[in-house]
Formats: sequence, structure tokens, C-alpha cells
Amino acid sequence: MQPRSPAPSQTTAPYIHCEDLFKIYKTDELEVVALRGLDLRVARGEMMAIVGASGSGKSTLLNILAGLDTPSAGRVTVGERDLLTTTEDDLVRYRRTEVGFVWQQTGRNLIPYLTAEQNVEVPMILEGRSRQDAQARAAALLASVGLSEQRRRKPSEMSGGEQQRTAIAVALANDPPLLLADEPTGELDSVTADEVFAVLRALNRETGVTVVVVTHDRQIVQRVDRVVAMRDGRTSAEIVRHVQFARGPGEVIDEFAVVDRSGRLQIPREMLEALDIGPRARLELSGDHVEVRPEAKPDDAARDTWGRR
Repeated sequence: MQPRSPAPSQTTAPYIHCEDLFKIYKTDELEVVALRGLDLRVARGEMMAIVGASGSGKSTLLNILAGLDTPSAGRVTVGERDLLTTTEDDLVRYRRTEVGFVWQQTGRNLIPYLTAEQNVEVPMILEGRSRQDAQARAAALLASVGLSEQRRRKPSEMSGGEQQRTAIAVALANDPPLLLADEPTGELDSVTADEVFAVLRALNRETGVTVVVVTHDRQIVQRVDRVVAMRDGRTSAEIVRHVQFARGPGEVIDEFAVVDRSGRLQIPREMLEALDIGPRARLELSGDHVEVRPEAKPDDAARDTWGRR
């Protein structure tokens, strides 16, 4: 695999750009809003994760980025491609060559009656590559995920971790610039999960492929550069991990609340409850920060009217 050019800084145009993104599912009797004005930026070559409770919209977002679902409104671009206006034929091409996808269920990633090597060859043969080229690249990919010795085995003859590493090789068969993974370690133990994430990290660094993972894994902060938390169909917080050298080598983890283009900010629920903040709050600019206070209660308002005491 040929390494891609180094990732640009976060100040350049993002590789993935979601702006005011909505997704609404409608039936005859029900309307479900899965995404509610979501904003997200991902740099080319970044390895990041999206976390959130069930129903937060994270899997919906991943399916939109994979070209498996279409947004209802807003803007979503991957590279130069606008996924809101892309035709179905172009989406098929996009899914085949520009994005790789790894499912949580190993049975959805691999064809059970083919060997690991044959599974990796299939996407390339469908794209018209010669059998010889496909075999050579399949061998290289399986070596990169540590499965050279298992290349002739069928999925039923491999462990869960080996199946997921094979699935990663399949997802990268046509050398896509984007790799998406939906709970790739959800059915694995912690040791095997570490192995799978180590493979993703190595591939990210060696090839420059952009990696976006949706997960419930509590250890994900230690495995990626950035974690974006989602709540109620929007991004609510970011956790960024970086290395500092000022006081000796070491990792620093910063957590931020996300402010979207409209100025919306989601305050963590535990903070709202601790301050007894209801549907409205008072904001006050104080030097270099903004103070958020509960709405004044009736007796508080009376004190304001007749003088503070």
C-alpha cells in the first residue's frame, strides 16, 4: 500500500464536513428526527471516534457518510463530493472505491464460503482488476493486518478478532481514502479489541486513510486522537488527546463543549441538574468567559425589584 500525503492541519478545509445536517424518518403514523442540525468536521488523515447513547444519531450519521442513507436537509461533503446531491449511480461508485465499511457483526463483513484471501479479492475483481493484481494486493493487505498465515482459512475457521481484521482488509481492498467502522469491537473481548484498534491505528499512520469509528468502548479516548460525543442528534462535546513536551513527554486530554454555527451549545445534563437549570438560563459575559445561571425564581425576582439583600 502506498502512503498518502501527510494530513493537513485542522485549519485547512475539512475532508468531512457536515453542516446543519438533518435526517428525518417518516412513516404513516410516526416521524423520527435522528439528526437535528448536526455540525461535524474531520480532517483528512485523522483517526477519530463518535460516541453516544443509543438513539443519539451516531449510526445514522455513519450510514450517511457511507452513502448507505441520504440526509433530509443540510450539507454533507466528503472530499469534493456532496452526498446530498450525488446521484444513485455516483453513490454506488462512491461506496465501491471511496469508502470502506466495517460492521459490528462479522457475518455482514465476510462471505462465509470464501477464504480470507478470496474475500479480500472480491471487491477488486468487481472493479475489473486482474486476478493476479488482486491476489498480490490481498496478500499485502492480509500481511498488514497480521493474517498472512490465516489467508487460506474461511471465516468459521478464524477467531472473532481475526474475522474483524480480515474485514478491515476487505474494506481497504480498493484503497479508499475513508474507512468507517460501526462498533467494530462490540462483539470482542478487551484484549482482542486492543488488537483490532492497533491495526486501525497502524493503517491510519502508514497509509493516511481517514478513520471514523462509532463505538460504545469506554477506552476509546486512549485509542484515537479525538472523540466527538453526540446527544439528541447533535454533537455535544469533543475530547482531544495530544502529547505535550513542556514538562516532559506525556499525554494531555482536553474536553470541550461543542458550539455550532448558530451558537448552540449543549450543557451536560449533570451540570444542568446540579444548577437546577430548566428550559431557560441567564447568560452574562464576564471578562474572558460566559457565566450560565439558572432563571431567577419568583422570590428572586422580587428581591431584584425591591433591592438585593
